Amino acid sequence: MQTKQNEIGLVWFTNNLRVKDNYVLQQALQNHRSIIGCYCFNPKHFEHSDFGFKKTEKYRAQFLIDTVSNLKSNLKPLNIELFVFNETPETAIKYLVEKHHITSVYHQKEWTSEEVQEINNVKLAVPKTVIWHSFYNQFLYHPEDINMSYPEIPKIFTNFRKKVEKHGFVRPLVKCDQATKTLPIENHTTIPTLNDLGFHDFKPHPNTAFPFKGGETSALKRLNDYFFTTKKLSVYKKTRNGLIGSDFSSKFSPWLANGSLSPRTIYWNVKHFEKEHLKNQSTYWLVFELIWRDYFKYISLKHHNDIFKIGGILHKNYLWESNEQWVKSWIHGDTRSSFVNANMIEIKKTGWMSNRGRQNVASFFAKELMLDWRIGAAYFESMLIDYDVHSNYGNWMYVAGVGNDPRDRTFNVDLQTKRYDPQNKYQCLWLQQTLF
Repeated sequence: MQTKQNEIGLVWFTNNLRVKDNYVLQQALQNHRSIIGCYCFNPKHFEHSDFGFKKTEKYRAQFLIDTVSNLKSNLKPLNIELFVFNETPETAIKYLVEKHHITSVYHQKEWTSEEVQEINNVKLAVPKTVIWHSFYNQFLYHPEDINMSYPEIPKIFTNFRKKVEKHGFVRPLVKCDQATKTLPIENHTTIPTLNDLGFHDFKPHPNTAFPFKGGETSALKRLNDYFFTTKKLSVYKKTRNGLIGSDFSSKFSPWLANGSLSPRTIYWNVKHFEKEHLKNQSTYWLVFELIWRDYFKYISLKHHNDIFKIGGILHKNYLWESNEQWVKSWIHGDTRSSFVNANMIEIKKTGWMSNRGRQNVASFFAKELMLDWRIGAAYFESMLIDYDVHSNYGNWMYVAGVGNDPRDRTFNVDLQTKRYDPQNKYQCLWLQQTLF
């Protein structure tokens, strides 16, 4: 790749909000002596979707504000100024390209419809002479390293997992520690507040299972605490289906979702833990979950926009309902199931829900109420701190019977309640009343 060292490179940060193990950033550092960064709080991400929910609610918005603030600080030692805009990328990047005579833009490669449209809008707005450098930067197993084409991605996760474990490999971490030449550039942009984004300030709920701040620094601290300080990783497989508290699972997903922590960073730290401490089912299982995350990304690469359609990737026709009152009852925790209700109140008050809870409330929504699963997926997209387009829609399809589960299972929420909340502690925590 030939670029002129005296040109300023622009790194457009999207869902790769980190310095460590950031291949996009590393490529820019390699090719330019001077770099500026850009992040856009795109107003379109805070509009209402077709299903009536804000695409991003206050919980993820605050986590994102924390993350971008931390990214700005972490780029300073590299002499990279981060310009932050509360406007569309096509407007912001056009401005930076013209003002600073940018001819090379670096960004993370995307493939789902809204993300692709966003990138195309920017390309149309800037001069055609701008060179675009796009890279996959969000996988554990890079697409070039899995020994499969996208059409060959298996229908069943187990087959995918076995193939990548046998034939694939995880790349080493890339270093982004080379400081650039200081630029005499003034940056008058500011990071928006919650109020700027249309929200009221709020205090985290005292019972939240995710009491963490956004940003790479917080992510790496959590990783170090969970792995090496408390060694909770060693019992992850036993505790991962917990419901209360911050340590029953790793809680890495919000940082993974916006790219302030890379899956490779987690993987290589697991390997270090196995070497220095112990290797067991729990250490394997955390990597197993990272492979699930990859799998849903590959499913969307294979099936494109089918992951957003009512028939899913299986093109199945069910008689879905769209009863507005049933949807509201589900959202506000007013169903026949106290376990579903407790989980729905938790997400409403915190933006978080356990994996066990998500499976149950989604199954209840799609299989018992027979409501259009895309409504539930849109609500999760709005509310979850750790919303990830591929995992969210992949999991909802899976549970609704239009995705990658050949068994088309239905969760028995009553039996699940007895198994995972036998003393009703979780239900009492969120319903705050004596239930039994």
